[in-house]
Amino acid sequence: MKVFAELYHGDCKEVLKKLPDNSVDLIFTSPPYADQRINTYGGIHPNKYVDWFIPIGQELLRVLKPTGTFVLNIKERVVNGERSTYVIELILEMRKLGWLWTEEYIWHKKNSYPGKWPNRFRDSWERLIQFNKERKFNMYQDEVMVPMGDWKKSRLKKLSETDKQRDESKVGSGFGKNISNWMDREMAYPTNVLHLATECNNKNHSATFPEALPEWFIKLFTKKGDVILDPFMGSGTTIFVANRMQRNSVGIDIVQDYYTMVKDRVQTVDYYLFEQKTNYEQTEPNGRISIR
Repeated sequence: MKVFAELYHGDCKEVLKKLPDNSVDLIFTSPPYADQRINTYGGIHPNKYVDWFIPIGQELLRVLKPTGTFVLNIKERVVNGERSTYVIELILEMRKLGWLWTEEYIWHKKNSYPGKWPNRFRDSWERLIQFNKERKFNMYQDEVMVPMGDWKKSRLKKLSETDKQRDESKVGSGFGKNISNWMDREMAYPTNVLHLATECNNKNHSATFPEALPEWFIKLFTKKGDVILDPFMGSGTTIFVANRMQRNSVGIDIVQDYYTMVKDRVQTVDYYLFEQKTNYEQTEPNGRISIR
């Protein structure tokens, strides 16, 4: 199977205009947070963040397939002891563009170390906001199922009469459960909280996320041969994970050093596709690197 990594150096707001309409299956990215990475990306003030991002959001809406998904890893910051509202404001403005705010996931950084400030404790989580163009989109939920674990041994050991029938929600939500349905199952669907350790060492980037983070969403929303886009690719984690999972990838970064680092690594790293060692062939001038 042949997959490609198409890399671009430049401002994604402009580079995205080169990509065809409805050409991407999953956008997974983490842009610079407000007033963060000032020395690298210049920093965007919280009051200006939405205006900065919306033109990018328009282009992302154009390039995403109707069946595709956009997952945005972002975190509000604390300004003068108060949570900034720029993430909430961004969600509202994205909806005005036509995006559907479908879901929100939480990445729990399970190796976060303790800390406190006068009015709060250290954050050990980040948001992953899911946007879609249409209400029906590709989603492969069975691909992210997890073992039943100790819950099965304790909770299913002795069922009550209520457990053997559909138990309607007590808050009138319309949801219900039948615990007995899980008796013979070995796997269960996960929640929307992902418990993953951070991986910042030896990545040559100050804000990397663990490979397991994009991997989980790539499993959930794509299949082999699909196209994954990261318009703020940084150290290239999404690009490498996508290609390792036999998906095509498109990466953009405005910082020359990051673009060069990812390009060099893509050309030298060893992937194993169908248990066969790959080789690389680069074509110019579009920056596409084909992995055969």
